[in-house]
Amino acid sequence: MATYAVGDLQGCLEPLKCLLERVAFDPAHDRLWLVGDLVNRGPESLATLRYLYSLRDSLVCVLGNHDLHLLAAGNNIERLKKGDTLREILEAPDRAELLDWLRRQKLMHYDEARNMALVHAGIPPQWTLKKALKCAAEVESVLADDGLYTTYLDGMYGNEPVKWDNDLSGVTRLRVITNYFTRMRFCTAEGKLDLKSKEGADTALPGYKPWFAHKDRKTRDTRIIFGHWAALEGNCDEPGVFALDTGCVWGGAMTLMNIDTGERLSCQCESPLSVTPPAAKP
Repeated sequence: MATYAVGDLQGCLEPLKCLLERVAFDPAHDRLWLVGDLVNRGPESLATLRYLYSLRDSLVCVLGNHDLHLLAAGNNIERLKKGDTLREILEAPDRAELLDWLRRQKLMHYDEARNMALVHAGIPPQWTLKKALKCAAEVESVLADDGLYTTYLDGMYGNEPVKWDNDLSGVTRLRVITNYFTRMRFCTAEGKLDLKSKEGADTALPGYKPWFAHKDRKTRDTRIIFGHWAALEGNCDEPGVFALDTGCVWGGAMTLMNIDTGERLSCQCESPLSVTPPAAKP
């Protein structure tokens, strides 16, 4: 039995199948960890989601910002943006089944035996592992609650607040948790977010660093796998932190890692978005 983690799919199904074939992935015995952003911008969002649903008993999946955007569009189609490739999912006969499965995935997964966490964007430096799991569970609970689900999806968009405060409540509290787990790249040591800068790790504004680079980060003793940041091209110099988004949908590659051996494999991704440099992606 082997466990693999794979970077952002974003509706690119063929590179995923290429990787799973190369490692002879057996869903009866092996496990696949997904860093989120399963859909959107790539050419096969519906086929990708259906394929993952067929493997659901062999998957560990955390939600990315594009996955949450799909759920929001499923609740209100006016949320769709010009560049989205999500309409085929929303018009599919099995949309309810697929979206119900998606909304019940986690924001953060922690494997205690391996002392390894899986997140889409990161964990803010001021949070302990226990705090991160608790905050992730708050959003996960709301996503699974039919009474609160719509209110959360309508209120999750926005860059404010830029920093966590224990006194936050309601949708405002859930929004900053969501932004940490699904949109964060740069922040201060206290967790103040810069959600506008999206280029390489060396382009931080004064006072800001990549979330994983702060020396007093409280999860330094936990290994962390993340995606979201294509401009890193899979390179992260921080020990125990593994960046897996290698910009597949932007004409780069999709990367798979054996989480126990650290061995990585890549399959090239041919995408209509390949003309857009990873550092310039929105």
